Amino acid sequence: MRRRKAGSHSWVYVIWGINGAAVLSLLVLAVLYSTSLRASAAKETVQTVQPTATRIIPPTSYFLPTLTPNPRYTPPVFETSTPFVLANGPRPTTIGFSLAGRPIEAYTFGAGEREYLIVAGIHGGYEWNTVALANELITHINENPGVIPTDTTLYIIRNMNPDGEARAHGVDGRVNNNGVDLNRNFPADNWTEEWDRDGCWIYRPTTGGLRAGSEPETRTVMGFITSHRITALISYHSAALGVFPGGVPWEEPSKQLAKALAKETRYPYPPIDTGCEYTGTLADWAVENGVGAAVDMELRNHRDSDFEVNLKALKVLLNFQP
Repeated sequence: MRRRKAGSHSWVYVIWGINGAAVLSLLVLAVLYSTSLRASAAKETVQTVQPTATRIIPPTSYFLPTLTPNPRYTPPVFETSTPFVLANGPRPTTIGFSLAGRPIEAYTFGAGEREYLIVAGIHGGYEWNTVALANELITHINENPGVIPTDTTLYIIRNMNPDGEARAHGVDGRVNNNGVDLNRNFPADNWTEEWDRDGCWIYRPTTGGLRAGSEPETRTVMGFITSHRITALISYHSAALGVFPGGVPWEEPSKQLAKALAKETRYPYPPIDTGCEYTGTLADWAVENGVGAAVDMELRNHRDSDFEVNLKALKVLLNFQP
């Protein structure tokens, strides 16, 4: 057997060395390239993310109402209160809507030049018996149209605060869905948002509104009154304090109407003084804006409609002339 020459091994070592150096160079280049990519990516991240984090984004423009939300706002409720349907008679006129979209209706009887108005339910379910009385009066007049003198027109707004009446028959039903006492929301000269509660109704928080005449129920009645020539009106309430003439101080025609109503109904006049100061009332605003005479008149309690007594009051109203 022949021996290999010793030099032949040297070429093998040289070739493997070259191959190894080439592989090592490729690995080094790969590592450097990868490191360069990561550094570049990190740099781009810093350049794009950091400025975004510190950039001030301008506010989005929205249409917002100018009226500040009332802190005593009650979310609208849509339960249906017991409807009043006059089986055979005139259909009511919808004169406006409550905050929750319930209709505020007026019934009309007669067609004479002298116009009179009865308003019930201004304190909703807290004085629900005034709504019951209005329903009874509407039914009675429809069945006995002769009670309306030929020269007279009578309007009855049976429920000025339908949202409150639907909400509860009790203290929680007094205000409208903005938490406003509607009989303190009229823009009479003495309107105020807040008042001294001594001697006044204090069972739940309420307000006279964010401004005078702020509520749709109030504006509905204001619009109705200013579009007619009302000789006299009764705003029904409960309970027990008597008959309050309109005006600050009480105006003479309203005092005359209050006295005549008290004589027939035996409701107290002068009304019982609890020390409460009444502001922004319907009766006060009415006489300041052309109504001949106006009164707030309270039923005996929160349960009964005093229907028979108020048939006498109806006759007094329809024959009254300032």
